[in-house]
Amino acid sequence: MIKRCHWSTDDPIYISYHDNEWGIPVHDDVHLFEMLVLEGNQAGLSWLTVLKKRENYRKAFDGFRPEVVAKYDQRKIGELLANSGIIRNKAKIEAAIQNARCALKIQEEYGSLDSYLWGFVGANPIQNAWKGPKEIPSETKESDLMSRELKKRGLKFVGSKICYAFMQAVGMVNDHEVGCFCYERVKKSSKR
Repeated sequence: MIKRCHWSTDDPIYISYHDNEWGIPVHDDVHLFEMLVLEGNQAGLSWLTVLKKRENYRKAFDGFRPEVVAKYDQRKIGELLANSGIIRNKAKIEAAIQNARCALKIQEEYGSLDSYLWGFVGANPIQNAWKGPKEIPSETKESDLMSRELKKRGLKFVGSKICYAFMQAVGMVNDHEVGCFCYERVKKSSKR
């Protein structure tokens, strides 16, 4: 029997996400922006709820291209609020647009969203060695700093817990439990 992290349920969507994506380092700006938006949309909900709507989000938000999302207007917000395929929360939709505008400014200043965001971990993934779920934090000094800095830049739905979940998702930290079959694979893929 394959051993996975404690949070991976028997839902096929969750299993696929855990096995093929979670914790693997991401350096693509569009994917990083997508994950920032999706993690922010999880606030108050389960991650599985967001994952089940992910393809709808990709269509509704034009593939999460920040340069497109940044130009959304009230008409587009109305369309998104009427879209039953996504989480219809006006504050979260407006945050995605605001965050896209901020992401574009970060890209101008740092050359890429990747360079800026990965700077919070010194450009290399933090390799943890958790034995069980009770050891895994929900926020760290790195996520606290990321949250503070993103908020200063005007981003929304980027509290420390959301930032840490984002860091886990995009491989800035390897939080697979050491007994999980993905742990060593992710550790090896993290070497640049």
